[in-house]
Amino acid sequence: MGLAAVALESNPVFPTYPNRLPAAQVSAGLVLPNAAVAMLGKGGAGASLLLVFMAVTSAMSAELIAVSSIFTYDIYQGYIDPKADGKLLIRMSHATCVAYSIVMAGFSTGLFYAGIGMGYIYLMMGCIISSAVLPATLTLMWKDQNWVAAALSPVLGLAVALIAWLVTAKSTCGGLDVLCTGSNYPMLAGNVAALCSPLIFIPVLTFAFGRQNYDWVSMWSIRKVDDSALLRQAAPTDPESANNRRKSSLAIAHHRAAIKAAAADAESDAEQAKLKKSALIARSVTVFMALALIILWPMPMYGSGYVFSQKFFTGWVSVGILWLFCSTAAVGVFPLIQGRKTFGRTVKSM
Repeated sequence: MGLAAVALESNPVFPTYPNRLPAAQVSAGLVLPNAAVAMLGKGGAGASLLLVFMAVTSAMSAELIAVSSIFTYDIYQGYIDPKADGKLLIRMSHATCVAYSIVMAGFSTGLFYAGIGMGYIYLMMGCIISSAVLPATLTLMWKDQNWVAAALSPVLGLAVALIAWLVTAKSTCGGLDVLCTGSNYPMLAGNVAALCSPLIFIPVLTFAFGRQNYDWVSMWSIRKVDDSALLRQAAPTDPESANNRRKSSLAIAHHRAAIKAAAADAESDAEQAKLKKSALIARSVTVFMALALIILWPMPMYGSGYVFSQKFFTGWVSVGILWLFCSTAAVGVFPLIQGRKTFGRTVKSM
């Protein structure tokens, strides 16, 4: 849609014609609706609104689930109340969702009144989260990385990134306002520092505190939540159903015993072979894609100063469109095909 907006800016159907789309609107994420209106009129505006609404609600839902799960199980149950039952944990999860929603609503409102647009946030994300890329990757691919390196490298990388970002902004623009800190070179310095600084922190911390040789066996010690309180609350309370409650309790006990037996047998040779094969495929594709998208493709073009010809640009756009279709097939269509039997059983049992 960005390319469509650029191509249609000189057309009378474009909303801002004969003027170009202001930089503030571009940073605010209004390229999509303007291009959609130019091509589809009011229907494009409605489609853009629906698309943005679905994207925002989906992303916020994922954030709520992630934050509530981390706080409930990794922090509250892990360090505050290890004996908490399912009922209490669900209550904490709901409270976390409410608190996180209020905090994010206030934070986003503050960003809006401070003049921080989507373009600024998009570039700033690299400064904030890129320092976790290498530690997370090596957690899966290097067994000797210890927990100190995995935990502290992102924090130290974030500190280095913020320093590089603000120092570059001060030295290039002479100030630290929104326009200066959001310009290309300060953001580039912060992103590069965040991505590359763990290359120093990880080996230093790993060899300073000792290699860990982590084998993932401790993941089997993760405990299931006790849902007995929820089951008792959901059970019928009239005297005539006492026998049913006893039968249900026996069934639950047998079910839990079966689950434990299945979990104990989960490390079968066939399953391990399948997991190793999947891990090899995932690692190989990850390494290839990282090298291709970060080094092999952009760096030669940047270093040579190549200016796109019409044919090359046509090929570039064609590859981009093909990539979108392949991504849609892999993310949206293939899971439905792969899980069609489970999906069918779920629909029939509703």
